[in-house]
Amino acid sequence: MPLHKWTFPNVDDFVLANARVPACLADARDLPRGPEGLLEADILIRAGRIAALATPGTLGSTSPVVDCGRGIVLPRLVDLHTHLDKGQIWPRRPNPDGTHDGARTGVMADREVNWSAPDVRARMDFALRCAFAHGTVAVRTHIDSLGKQAAISWPVFEEMREAWKGRVDLQAVALFPIDYALDDEPGFRRMVEIVTRCGGVLGGMTFLGSSPDERSLAALARVFDAAAAHGLDLDFHVDESASLEARSLAAIAKMIVKKRFAGKVVAGHCCSLALAPDDEIGDTIAQVADSGLTVVSLPMCNMYLMGRAAGRTPRWRGVATVHEFAAAGVPVAVASDNTRDPFYAYGDLDLVEVYREAVRILQLDHTGADWLGLVADTPARVMGLPGRGRIGAGLSADLILLRARTLNEMNARPQNDRAVLVAGRAVDTTPPDYRELDPVVGAP
Repeated sequence: MPLHKWTFPNVDDFVLANARVPACLADARDLPRGPEGLLEADILIRAGRIAALATPGTLGSTSPVVDCGRGIVLPRLVDLHTHLDKGQIWPRRPNPDGTHDGARTGVMADREVNWSAPDVRARMDFALRCAFAHGTVAVRTHIDSLGKQAAISWPVFEEMREAWKGRVDLQAVALFPIDYALDDEPGFRRMVEIVTRCGGVLGGMTFLGSSPDERSLAALARVFDAAAAHGLDLDFHVDESASLEARSLAAIAKMIVKKRFAGKVVAGHCCSLALAPDDEIGDTIAQVADSGLTVVSLPMCNMYLMGRAAGRTPRWRGVATVHEFAAAGVPVAVASDNTRDPFYAYGDLDLVEVYREAVRILQLDHTGADWLGLVADTPARVMGLPGRGRIGAGLSADLILLRARTLNEMNARPQNDRAVLVAGRAVDTTPPDYRELDPVVGAP
């Protein structure tokens, strides 16, 4: 059977009829409730914005109608943690063994040889076209920012942010081992200046696999001080390992309180906490809740990397303790992370896929909770993007239309027959062809 073909009127005023909108993402009251926390609604769109949400059949509008057939309508989604500068290098630099060490070694070697401005620009643009086609409205990317690379990649990011303005909101985070703040103070200062000039976020990879000690805590404090001095938010790579010594999440939470840090802080990955004793997990989560930071889990990438050993079936999923964080009131998101590079061989910056896989990997089903905010309004709030990731009167008509009528149907299939509206206008949902990148990364 062919995929469903959506047809939209070539006007600025029309109705999406017989839609189902997730209650947790809707600014609406008194709409009839369907299955799985979905609201039954007609959505009136005028001049690129949502003019009204109403009970089906009650709008009284004479505008043209697009019948959604009780399909789910989502807001365009928000990807809080990606690596656009690394993406798509798999053809020329595959991970030799699928491990985290293999990924780091491969990326460092590729970066040293290949990451010129034209190379980074071509791969970033390809990635953004993928995300846009799938229905993403905002992306935060980490950018490798050690040494000469900061001066190459950040200007390219600025070009992309300007080129994609009005289609995808872009933010960038400097990625570097936090020891850099002590080991190369002039280089660190130059990097902070670049990030500040570009309106970016300061980040860093915290003491991977080792316990916090006096020196690593001094490096962490210096990163916090630099962010405070320049008015920057923080977004860290945290405890991305299976080491029982990896405990930087609690150190970051304590530093927020100690420094009375006023900016927003995100902790990505947070894998090793799942291996800690239950009492330590509880204590750490309490500290995180008190600090106000947000946790972003990267379930697809971390399940790919963590617990991998030749000839041995993995024993754990390598993901953050999402249920426990959420129960404690900690804001939680999930995101794409890497795509077709040594850290993750797959992925396409498709947040519908990310959510579907997160439901399966993190067992978000059978909980009675609403989780769609993980890829919608929660990351939008962290990125300071009011109205993104929600559906309501007065908001931009940035929407994803699915044929799936229930969350079960949505999570059972890839939803390749979706439609995407940007300011009320349907856009092409065909992802770019990998062959376009053959001159850049090599043909298979």
